[in-house]
Amino acid sequence: MSSSDIFTGETIGTAVLILLGGGVCAAVTLKRSKAQNAGWLTITFGWGFAVLAGAYIGTKSGAHLNPAVTLGLALDGAVAWSDVPVYIGSQLLGAMIGATLVWLAYQGQFKAHLTDPELVASLNPSEGMVDQTATPQAGPVLGIFSTGPEVRNAVQNLVTEIIATAVLVLFILTLGLTKGLAVSGTGTLMVALVVVGIGISLGGPTGYAINPARDLGPRIVHALLPLPNKGGSDWGYAWVPVVGPLIGAALAAGIHKLAF
Repeated sequence: MSSSDIFTGETIGTAVLILLGGGVCAAVTLKRSKAQNAGWLTITFGWGFAVLAGAYIGTKSGAHLNPAVTLGLALDGAVAWSDVPVYIGSQLLGAMIGATLVWLAYQGQFKAHLTDPELVASLNPSEGMVDQTATPQAGPVLGIFSTGPEVRNAVQNLVTEIIATAVLVLFILTLGLTKGLAVSGTGTLMVALVVVGIGISLGGPTGYAINPARDLGPRIVHALLPLPNKGGSDWGYAWVPVVGPLIGAALAAGIHKLAF
């Protein structure tokens, strides 16, 4: 597989993944969206469908769409280490493109949400305006772009991401043993369903990044976008959804080698 195939497949596939995944978060979060407050199941199924679409579109590159998956496959011997930087760079670029497209698709809703008098007053109740010296760790729309914990405990949050990602990567590695499923494309559907399952079962504590590019790329876009009253990008937490999935992938590769 050529570097150009990897770049094309991973960039476009990851962009679609984040466009649809971030899009469902925007739909559920933002005012003036028809899907506002649709709930957690909507988000988990939306991300599952996002994986399905992105993976089929990215078949040219093997559709990793996730540095943790790339790392797991490299440790398992299925991907050349020389290709890993191209995979990860393309995934990060695609994630940033996808997050930007979410902003473009929901511009009106972002404006309505972030300039809503109730939200503005809540950011600084005493004056009814945003206090720029007291920007919160996570701004009011950061969850559209990246993940954050419900209970802020670095060790617990890290362990949750490790466990959730290990399940995903171990499933992908084990799926390779059933060649018929992988070749037919049914394997892609099964991975998407596992992502839904992970979201429902393990997504509650941290928002289940399980993908460093999915979290880091959109977080960078959030920091750069000219959104009024957007608040902070929570960089103090940003290492958890990067390090946790990578550890989980390495753990999954080790289990796969030992068990299979």
